[in-house]
Amino acid sequence: MFVCSCFGVTEEQVRSHAEAGACTPRQIASACKAGTDCGGCVRRIQALLGRGACPRRQLIDQGGQLLVAEVAAEVPEAA
Repeated sequence: MFVCSCFGVTEEQVRSHAEAGACTPRQIASACKAGTDCGGCVRRIQALLGRGACPRRQLIDQGGQLLVAEVAAEVPEAA
């Protein structure tokens, strides 16, 4: 199901970006542009992200650093 119809981003893509470390709607937007046009999907993105643990925050707490650009490079865009 599409989350962002402006850029054709699916729930699966948002979840993949989240699993790869994007923890906020802004980080999702950096990874795939979802939420950057009309903004109508931002609440849905927030709901998909939930309040669960964030792998990126855990890495930072451990002294590591994972950039959103690295996250974007790891998650393939849907055609």
